[in-house]
Amino acid sequence: MMATKVFINLPVKDIEKSKFFFSNLGFHINDQISDELAICISFSENIFVMLLTEDYFKSFTRKNIADTKAFSEVIISLEAKSKQEIQNIIKKAKQLGAHIYTEAEDYAWLYQHSFADLDGHHWEFIFIDKKLLPS
Repeated sequence: MMATKVFINLPVKDIEKSKFFFSNLGFHINDQISDELAICISFSENIFVMLLTEDYFKSFTRKNIADTKAFSEVIISLEAKSKQEIQNIIKKAKQLGAHIYTEAEDYAWLYQHSFADLDGHHWEFIFIDKKLLPS
């Protein structure tokens, strides 16, 4: 079996703050499958992130929710169209209250930069210049 869509589920403390944060970063919120307990962010035709209130998230697992200030739970890496697009996202994320997780790394063929969102989830954006890939 091959999965046709990817849904990443993450707990958040305040669903409205998270909705404001991600919609102001320019990401599309799918209102058809969003409510007061969860919002769906569409990153592409096949990739979605579900942000669930902590209590709602807990109803799907027997494990404790990771303390993202002390532990890494996941690194979500998304490909951008350009270095400039990444720089714009990082700048806007910082203005919206994100913490810059690592400074930008530029390897000529690969550019990456990341932030931790309002709940400490690690988001990394990468741009791969295919013309400069090492052989």
